[in-house]
Amino acid sequence: MSIHSNMNGRGSGPESQDFLGNYLESLAMVERLHRLLLDVVKDEFERLNLLDINSVQALLLFNIGDNEVTAGELKSRGYYQGSNVSYNLKKLVECGYMHHKRCEVDRRAVRVKLTDEGQNVRKIVAELFQRHAVGMKERGVLTESTLQDITNSLHRVERYWGDQIRYIY
Repeated sequence: MSIHSNMNGRGSGPESQDFLGNYLESLAMVERLHRLLLDVVKDEFERLNLLDINSVQALLLFNIGDNEVTAGELKSRGYYQGSNVSYNLKKLVECGYMHHKRCEVDRRAVRVKLTDEGQNVRKIVAELFQRHAVGMKERGVLTESTLQDITNSLHRVERYWGDQIRYIY
């Protein structure tokens, strides 16, 4: 069942229905692109025979980068949900991709940082994204202007949704 079939056609007129249809199609596309990104990362790691890390964990390492963070910081930035980030950080520590230590100020919090092996994974993901950027540009999949328009639009949606969570109950 698609998102489209779950809506009962509220709105006023064809323009509203066209906008709603386009909005629902965009939501479905964002979901599909996220799943496809995870598959692309997974495929890269399978090609390299790195099977002890999944795509979510690889992206987590990529996003942490050179920073030292807590699970709470990752959650508060909106990147990850609580149980997911805690589980994945624990697994990454167990597999040697991250160091962890108790925070000196708040002994309940644990700070994590990438090990050399974690930095290697981060580098693999960065190189994958670099290849994709070059390939898309060379093949005309996206132009600089189009990519900037997409990014700006997604930032506006992010702000709108964030406002809905904070201000409308």
